[in-house]
Amino acid sequence: MDAIDFSSLLRSMAEAVDSRARFLISTPNVNFLIKSQQHREFREAMLLSDLCLVDGMPLIWIAKLLRIPIHERIAGADLFGRLRLANESARPLRVFLLGGAEGTAAKVRDKLNAHKCGLECVGVLNPGFGSIQEMSTTRIVDTINSSKADLLAVFFGAEKAQAWLMHNDARLQIPLRAQFGATINFEAGTVKRAPPLLRSTGFEWLWRIKEEPYLWRRYWSDGKALLAMLVSCVIPLMLAERRLQDVGELSVTRTEDHGSVTLRLRGAAVADHVEIAIEQLRDALDSGKRVILDVSQTQHIDARFFGLLLMVRKQLASRGQTLLFEGVSARLRRIFRLNRFEFLLPQEA
Repeated sequence: MDAIDFSSLLRSMAEAVDSRARFLISTPNVNFLIKSQQHREFREAMLLSDLCLVDGMPLIWIAKLLRIPIHERIAGADLFGRLRLANESARPLRVFLLGGAEGTAAKVRDKLNAHKCGLECVGVLNPGFGSIQEMSTTRIVDTINSSKADLLAVFFGAEKAQAWLMHNDARLQIPLRAQFGATINFEAGTVKRAPPLLRSTGFEWLWRIKEEPYLWRRYWSDGKALLAMLVSCVIPLMLAERRLQDVGELSVTRTEDHGSVTLRLRGAAVADHVEIAIEQLRDALDSGKRVILDVSQTQHIDARFFGLLLMVRKQLASRGQTLLFEGVSARLRRIFRLNRFEFLLPQEA
């Protein structure tokens, strides 16, 4: 999850449009969080995104418990609405609407284009309900690319949308790509969105069940999984962070051979010391070699530093490499597990 506000998000999106650079936005809510623990491919799709917005008040609550500076919920529906209401004097953002029930995207297109607003719909397409491959034919991708849109708004289910976007990443020419889920129904007026007060209290799910009763099974399942995660990970991690007193300094030393760069982290890998590590990590990435982190003398790793490690991992993944760890103690392995990052570590023998 990225600690970002609306103004920074809109600025990043504008820069991507100006440069026509690939920019994938994910909008994780509780359902995304639970699925990411169960399905590796789904988790990787979010980790490889350029931004992950917090779309769900329970995630804000978890951030507060863990003293992570995420204060603003940025739901996909709110982002779409903010783009639609953008400055009318500026050039509207050209959007392509992909998915939704039959006729729904066309209805939203007509509403957007009926008067000047921040979004101009330049294409709609419902690719059906087949497999990812069946929904990724040359005809479909060419139709999307030929629209010359700035934003591809995808309205599939969470897993299918992320899988489709990753599968077609290299073929798509539209810079901004994002999964907006139920937003298409809110915009078309086929489903009423919860009032702002209810959304701000975290009980929007009750309204969603009222509007779409079949969703109760998903919310029941996700609620149970979230409760288990709170008990097994969030609360122990919160207590561990509260007990942490003076964590000391951090030093980073480097050794290098013909095929790899090894960085030894000695001390506390926490937010206050991120800047110390950034330059060394950047140099290691620039070497083009395999990157190994020796954490045998690392006392602690906090959320901000995990974020830095995930950014390094993303850069390595772009060139087909992985981030390797050495010297992981039982205590440090537990910190990885509580943060749900045990998948980064080598399997225990």
